[in-house]
Amino acid sequence: MLRKVFYYGDLWGKVEIRGAMSLGFLGEYDYKLDAKGRVSLPAKFREEFKEGVVLAPGLEKCIRAYPLLQWQKTAESLAALPLTDKTRKMSRFTFATAFSLELDALGRIALPPPLREYAGIKNIVIVAGVNTYLELWNKETWEQEKALMLEQAWQITESLETRP
Repeated sequence: MLRKVFYYGDLWGKVEIRGAMSLGFLGEYDYKLDAKGRVSLPAKFREEFKEGVVLAPGLEKCIRAYPLLQWQKTAESLAALPLTDKTRKMSRFTFATAFSLELDALGRIALPPPLREYAGIKNIVIVAGVNTYLELWNKETWEQEKALMLEQAWQITESLETRP
């Protein structure tokens, strides 16, 4: 296991970065949903989910899988936004349809039926690393999303550039 410890002085103290998260969640993995609706998480990421996993709907018809610590940061960020109609709706979308789970002894999670239905996951599950969390996709939907990302990559990159 990769383990790095950094010391940032008295203000921040010692910060330890372990396992896969030192590089973020990277890559794309194919898994088969079992008869009980369970899917394995990539072995190299399981350590990051040992405290628990929170599943929530993604905006693009996928399921987001957060390690517990990252979920807490995401929840705090959403809670810190001004209370508007949009933030209330986003909070409902995020929290009312989220599920807190634990990995089983084989590194699997049971995908709740409402989230499976939302994402259209029936058989093959694509697990995609998205830096601080994972996304779980229906294979066909992922292929479409990936093609769209490749087609629009330069436009997306340009729109993210900051201009003086």
